[in-house]
Amino acid sequence: MKITHVEQFAPRHRTRLIRIGTDAGISGWAESTLEGKPRSVPAVIDEYAEYLIGKDPLRIEHHWQQIYRSAFFRGGAHNMSALAAVDAALWDIAGKHYGVPSYQLMGGAVRDRIRVYAHWGIRDLSEQGLETARTRLDMLQKKGYTAYKAGPSGSWRAHEPPSRIDQFVEAAYMMREWVGPDVELCFDFHGKMTPALAIEVCNEIKGMRPMFVEEPVPQENADALKLVADHVPFPIATGERLLNRWDFRRVIENQSAALLQPDVAHCGGPSELKKIANYAEVYYQHIMPHCAIGPLALGACMLVDAVVPNFLIQEQVDASLGNGLLKQDWEVVDGHIRLWETPGLGVDVDEAEATREFTGESYGYHAELGGETYHENDGSVADW
Repeated sequence: MKITHVEQFAPRHRTRLIRIGTDAGISGWAESTLEGKPRSVPAVIDEYAEYLIGKDPLRIEHHWQQIYRSAFFRGGAHNMSALAAVDAALWDIAGKHYGVPSYQLMGGAVRDRIRVYAHWGIRDLSEQGLETARTRLDMLQKKGYTAYKAGPSGSWRAHEPPSRIDQFVEAAYMMREWVGPDVELCFDFHGKMTPALAIEVCNEIKGMRPMFVEEPVPQENADALKLVADHVPFPIATGERLLNRWDFRRVIENQSAALLQPDVAHCGGPSELKKIANYAEVYYQHIMPHCAIGPLALGACMLVDAVVPNFLIQEQVDASLGNGLLKQDWEVVDGHIRLWETPGLGVDVDEAEATREFTGESYGYHAELGGETYHENDGSVADW
């Protein structure tokens, strides 16, 4: 079996897909979305395709090593996201070739279903804001979710006045009141705070017992992250912007975070995600893969979730359950998604939808993550 072609599609906003075809008639699908960089990753994949065409798609690790190591400059968000898409598509092909779910080729499942959390929170304490939050919570509760993630809205400076902090704290405690003690609540700070402010805010919400706080500070400095973790009495999480096991090395060995969130679509794919999880297992850290894009990326995450013992919970957004790209959406029952039994990554792609061209708002610097974000009072650049 040989790879014959690598095709790319942009069927939705913030959605890039690849399809790797073979001379055996087997195709592998994967997501190649890098939010905010919609044109550059496809160019990288075109370069990788020159290497892949004519190769045996079943030599997954060999291709990972070749793509990662062949160029003098390694890593980076563009390279690792492109490599992640290729890797996931090859795992899809391998499962279909052998007629088994791809997780069987990674050693077999260690669990029967994958626990997931949804995005929900009280972002606005106005009457309308509370009504919106209640309506979404009612919808999610019907699917049996037992964990939700929210976060402080807007931009944050090195420190904020008590009223700003109090508003977020009030919303956090109100969320706990609404869902009760059997549900876990998590908060994503989006790396918008300094260590000092993050420590202050975390200690203000410790009484409502968060499951974790994600990215309290930016991802570049593992020592700053550890400073926060050492002063907070609940788990700290990070990892969606760390791109391979070498990026995770200091966070893992320094034990800067209890929970790791590699993103399968950016960290080099399922092959690398599994290696990160195995590395973290030595330090009793658990993984909660980041996934804020589509259903093919969710399938690639769950491939690894199924086979590693130190998995805790999987992120998913509404679009990752299907977004019209699958013939059958992922189904959340009692807050879990049951493992698939079909060959490959478990995604039955609606090819008519997946190959159409998105005709809505144009892709680019301002249309996805990134763009221009400023503090209102002085016009200085703010973190997204």
